[in-house]
Amino acid sequence: VHVAGSTGAISTVEYEPGLVQHDIEEFLEKIIPYKKNYAHHKTWHDYNGAGHLRSFLIKTSQTFPFHNKKLILGTWQQIVFVENDEHPRKRRIFATVIGE
Repeated sequence: VHVAGSTGAISTVEYEPGLVQHDIEEFLEKIIPYKKNYAHHKTWHDYNGAGHLRSFLIKTSQTFPFHNKKLILGTWQQIVFVENDEHPRKRRIFATVIGE
């Protein structure tokens, strides 16, 4: 699964409100804060350097296994899209199935 663009990301997580709406963002803000003056801002003047770094960390593509035509995930594990840009945009997400 791949998201086109360099500030969106694909991952897996237990989709629990406290984790998704608070804990993950708090963690990311500690290591890659939005309100920092990144060198990227000087180049493009779009002020989304944190979004690029967060997507670099989380990744824009992930591979997920299938067995007997069924997606293999943990009991609480779900595939999620992560918007890392400060200004949400239209996204294109692609899925490719390889194998039998």
